[in-house]
Amino acid sequence: MPDRFAYSDSLLITAKGLQMEYFKVLSLVTSIDLSSNNLSCDLPEELTKLHGLHFLNLSHNFFSGKIPESISDMEQLESLDLSENNLFGTIPSGMSTLNFLSYLNLSHNNLSGKIPSGGQLQTFDQSAYNWNHDLCGSPLQNCANETHYSQGANKDEGKGDWSEMLWLYIGLAMGFITGFWMIIGTIIMKKTIRFAYFRSIDKVYDWL
Repeated sequence: MPDRFAYSDSLLITAKGLQMEYFKVLSLVTSIDLSSNNLSCDLPEELTKLHGLHFLNLSHNFFSGKIPESISDMEQLESLDLSENNLFGTIPSGMSTLNFLSYLNLSHNNLSGKIPSGGQLQTFDQSAYNWNHDLCGSPLQNCANETHYSQGANKDEGKGDWSEMLWLYIGLAMGFITGFWMIIGTIIMKKTIRFAYFRSIDKVYDWL
């Protein structure tokens, strides 16, 4: 079975006008810090092939594009800092499967949409997501469509409860009226029953 941490790929990185190519020793790379440079390309998807990477810091650059969906393959990742860039789009849902992730900073980008639920992503502070274009969901505020749905659901639920109570009262009233007139009507219409009814009342009165 091949070792998943043995790499045959090479990684080309441009930093401060210099191109650097990493190869052969990629299996030993566990952390990369390219923060506070003038990197301005799309976020390299090749980085996500470094499955043994534990720490990745690309903050304070000019990276653009979307966060690659394949970032979920970096299962050993413990720290990810992509803050202060020009990233846009949604946060990949696969990021919620990064179980070892203990530090995350995606602030000061142009990310939008809902923060994927589950996993580690809801355990981070709001500061990890602040200053983005239109990012929502826990731990930030609820998304507008969810709020609207929730309000609509509460309103419909309230209407349903009121309607059920109304029909309950109507049913009780109809039952009382029907029962009352069945008894009174029988007493009024049937002379023998009426006499027997009043005779029984008199007996009860005499007994008391």
